[in-house]
Amino acid sequence: MTVDTDNGPVEAPVNPESVVALDNRTFETLYDWGVKLKAAPRELMPETMGYKHDESIVDIGNHREPNLEAIVAAEPDVIIQGQRFAKYADDIKDLAGDTPFIDLNVRDGQPLDQELKRQTTQLGKIFNKNKEAEELNNKLDDAVAKAKEAYNPEEKVLAVNVSGGKIGFIAPGKGRAIGPLYPILGLTPAMEIENSSTNHKGDEVSVEAIAQSNPQWILVLDRDAATNDAAASTPAKEVIENSEALKNVDVVKNGKVIYMPADTYTNESIQTYIEFLNELAAKF
Repeated sequence: MTVDTDNGPVEAPVNPESVVALDNRTFETLYDWGVKLKAAPRELMPETMGYKHDESIVDIGNHREPNLEAIVAAEPDVIIQGQRFAKYADDIKDLAGDTPFIDLNVRDGQPLDQELKRQTTQLGKIFNKNKEAEELNNKLDDAVAKAKEAYNPEEKVLAVNVSGGKIGFIAPGKGRAIGPLYPILGLTPAMEIENSSTNHKGDEVSVEAIAQSNPQWILVLDRDAATNDAAASTPAKEVIENSEALKNVDVVKNGKVIYMPADTYTNESIQTYIEFLNELAAKF
């Protein structure tokens, strides 16, 4: 069958026996569908992921020092590329030869919800889970519609991430995880920063600036909660609610701070967004 990837159509087997998966956006979907993996970056997976401690899966390690030779040793029938491994794409292709290389990374300038649905649809083709893929896509559409309907555009929204006890600004439209939700839901930004970044750390911002922006809602990505440093890190909720500059601000006092699922940073799956969007709808 033919898979429509970021690099054009790729011929791939249906229900491949040896699967190498590198994309943290796909892990939860593949696990829920009962897909067995031959190799994957288990070190990058959160504790909530069923594959995390499965010793039958060869651990490729993390994207900083991956063991690319392990991919070849797995003799994959298909390789599902991942966003964190993008810089190794050519190396992996060279090592894997004719193995179907499925790159379904979210493309720049495309709506995140549509990209998640595209990815899910193509995975459904590969693993003969077309019905299940359609159900997930419908759930995402429903969650987007409910959150959009519940939101009052007159209420300003600020998105931040927390890591190492520090708060970073997530830029509307382009910042990690939450940024793409601004145009999808029509969220009104509480703050804009000139030349804001798209990287995973966000932009430096003072708690005083956050307080002065007076948002009606704060949306939070806890980066540390989904990593191996979670146990030694201060939870985002404590960082924000214990901040001298923020704890007496109305948005915090009124409980209008909404946290993404704890494993989001290393599990940016369609299921994660369905869960978060439904929570936004309920809170809004």
